[in-house]
Order: sequence, then structure tokens, then C-alpha cells
Amino acid sequence: MSSAPLGARGSQGLPGHPESGASLADILERVLDKGIVIAGDIQINLLDIELLTIKLRLLVASVDRAREMGINWWEGDPSLQRVDDDQKSVEDGGGVKELERENQELRERLDRLERLIEEGGRG
Repeated sequence: MSSAPLGARGSQGLPGHPESGASLADILERVLDKGIVIAGDIQINLLDIELLTIKLRLLVASVDRAREMGINWWEGDPSLQRVDDDQKSVEDGGGVKELERENQELRERLDRLERLIEEGGRG
């Protein structure tokens, strides 16, 4: 007779699901290395008239793996680009210092125009 309590399986794991030593980090590393695609469509119909279709496509992969697959949309997306004082932004062709200089010039022009309007109203 076995001395294990009824229903206890010890280190065997569940039937059909052998216990493995894979940690969450190992699983995540495998998913990012190989990549995983999840796809699905949602359709809303009313009386056989299609009102809305939503197509969902999700790719989970590492940046290196995505590049290998020819996916690199984030490299050209201006909203994802970093803008430093010395680095040029993809979106506007100029850095932060250029914008500050242009802003200062516009303020000076506005001040000159306001002075001209005030002088013209007095004379």
C-alpha cells in the first residue's frame, strides 16, 4: 500500500500534462524568440446587414525577431521617435532648440506688429 494521501500525485504532475521546470521567464523568452500571432475578426450584423467589422491582428515577438520577419514600422513612426536637444525629429526636421528659436522669433514679430498697431491708432 502507498502511504501517500488519496489524490496526491507527488512530483508527477497531472495526467497528460507532465510537470516541467520551465519558468515564466523561459516561456516568455521562447515566445519572444519565435513570435506568436493572434488573429480574430469581430462582426456586428443587423438583419443580415454588416454594420461593423473589426479585424484584430496581434504579433508578439522581440524587436530582433520582428526585423527578421521584415516588420519595422516603429522605426519610421514619428510619434515613437525620441527628440533630444541635439537630435533631429523625423516628423518636423528640426530639434527642440530649433523650435524654441522659431518661437522666440514669432513672439518678437508679434510684439513689433502690436507696437505698430498701437502707434497707428494714436496718430
